[in-house]
Amino acid sequence: MSAPPKSSVELMVWLWRGYLRRHIWMLFVAMGFMLLEGSMVGAVSYMMQPMFDLVFVQGNVGALGWVSVVFLLIFCTRGIAGMIQKIMLTSISQKTAAALRLDLLRRLIRQDTAFHQTHPPGFLIQRVQVDVNAVNNIWRTIITGAGRDAVSLIFLIAVAVNVDWRWTLVMMVGLPLLMLPIGVAQRYVRKKAALARDLGAKLATRLDEVFHGIVPIKLNSLEEYQADRFAQHTETFVRSEVRSSFGTALITAMVDVMAGVGFMGVLLYGGAEIIEGDKTVGQFMSFFTAIGLAFDPLRRLASVSGIWQTAAAALERLKELLDTPILVQPPARPVARPEGVPEIRLEDVQLSYGEAPVLRGLSLVAEAGKTTALVGASGAGKSTVFNLLTRLVDPQAGKVRVGGVDVRDLALEDLRNLYSVVSQEALLFDETLRENILLGRTDVGEDKLKEVLDAAHVSDFLPKLANGLETLVGPRGSALSGGQRQRVVIARALLRNTPVLLLDEATSALDAQSEQVVQAALDSLAGGRTTLVIAHRLSTIRNAHSIVVMDRGRVVDQGTHDELLARGGTYADLYRLQFQDGKTVIDPVGAAALAVRMPANEERPPSLWQRLTFGLFS
Repeated sequence: MSAPPKSSVELMVWLWRGYLRRHIWMLFVAMGFMLLEGSMVGAVSYMMQPMFDLVFVQGNVGALGWVSVVFLLIFCTRGIAGMIQKIMLTSISQKTAAALRLDLLRRLIRQDTAFHQTHPPGFLIQRVQVDVNAVNNIWRTIITGAGRDAVSLIFLIAVAVNVDWRWTLVMMVGLPLLMLPIGVAQRYVRKKAALARDLGAKLATRLDEVFHGIVPIKLNSLEEYQADRFAQHTETFVRSEVRSSFGTALITAMVDVMAGVGFMGVLLYGGAEIIEGDKTVGQFMSFFTAIGLAFDPLRRLASVSGIWQTAAAALERLKELLDTPILVQPPARPVARPEGVPEIRLEDVQLSYGEAPVLRGLSLVAEAGKTTALVGASGAGKSTVFNLLTRLVDPQAGKVRVGGVDVRDLALEDLRNLYSVVSQEALLFDETLRENILLGRTDVGEDKLKEVLDAAHVSDFLPKLANGLETLVGPRGSALSGGQRQRVVIARALLRNTPVLLLDEATSALDAQSEQVVQAALDSLAGGRTTLVIAHRLSTIRNAHSIVVMDRGRVVDQGTHDELLARGGTYADLYRLQFQDGKTVIDPVGAAALAVRMPANEERPPSLWQRLTFGLFS
């Protein structure tokens, strides 16, 4: 069950304590200029009485001069005060939004992998960008607009009461009747605004998936299908936004109706007093101007209540994300990181994502300075082992030790500085090739960089790039081939020079030629390091010191390549499936091999793929 929505007061108090209080003095100064600007509107209505009574009715020429000068001073003061307070409040609003956006990003990137599996990138982008912008609108409309309008309204009402308090009461007679319907409309707006925020996040997620999957979309002729799905989401989003806008417009319309009723009452009541001579034309014009000017800010203030409900819906979601606990926390008293090349040990580790168990009492040892390979079907828990070692997630039970130290006792930075990770995704940033290798480091000389480029075989393709190391690699490295991206990631890992190397399907997406080059770079990288390898291609791990066979979150066998083949079992079945006769079928979810064999007298020649892969393996 979701938590009940926060009240507007709670959200504003949270925003004030967390972000606005640091700008308190600038805010007070801006409020002073806002007060000055708002008061000038009341001054305009007040000056209507001497302008009409002294100048236009009595024809006092002497009064004409000073009345004109006062009007000039009023409008000059209003213009200067308005300019200053807008600049100051814009500065506060932008700094507040930037701080909120940065805090949100820092919080989100510290969340564990389970959090990011349930919160897609489009959803988080919507929160960081769109929802923070909605909060920023509070300043542009509520503080700069509503604050000024509230001050103006107070001064205008004061002028109206000064002219005749009875007329003012007649004018406001319908105001109490609006409280209940306006409250209902505000709740309606907030509900629809919250729905629109969620639908906006779904739209952002859909766009993120479409643009990241543009190649398979084109290859499968899914352009119209994806466009239609996006159109359905857009239609729902538009409908929600329109309904939210309807609620805001309804609040403003009710204020207009109340204004019409009030004006009619004042004309009937006050007009009779003017005809009888009890009130002057100047008094009526001063009152009429004050009330006429008052309803304009009143309408804006009414619409602001709808805007606040929209912003409150965004604020509530931002606060919810910022309050989400970070499960992977650094230790209060971290111990020193292990020296040298460490042994890696998992002891009876259990881990579940929600109700789904992933690791069921997993125990394994990766000896220091040696290569240990993890093999098994998809879903066996191989990648989860890497996530545990790097503390992207913590187990519910069991111990994960590096160099004899529990990973939860190490500072996160010290722990992750033990590892270099090369995965099949080869993530690159839309920066230059140099920046993708250095990642902000400034302590690397050109000689060291060249050594790394040569060892990773980046130097092989570097002359083919137009700008060499200054070449932009494109979004996610799209300007480079898969093999080139992998070599850049290996160069990055070499530069880190860590004692532990984690290889996650590092050559699975490469062609045979690129695989040979990348594998040579990986062999160079693995020298003298504790290396864990995840591989489906058994050809890449034949020479591993130890091979751990995993099935459904457990270790079912362990040994060298020759030992595992001699014992038979799951590994031997995998080997035969990939490299020999193709007569054994492996259960796709990682169960033991199903003995589905051809009759002994029915021989088939190996396929071309089998001959090629066996040739690579041999």
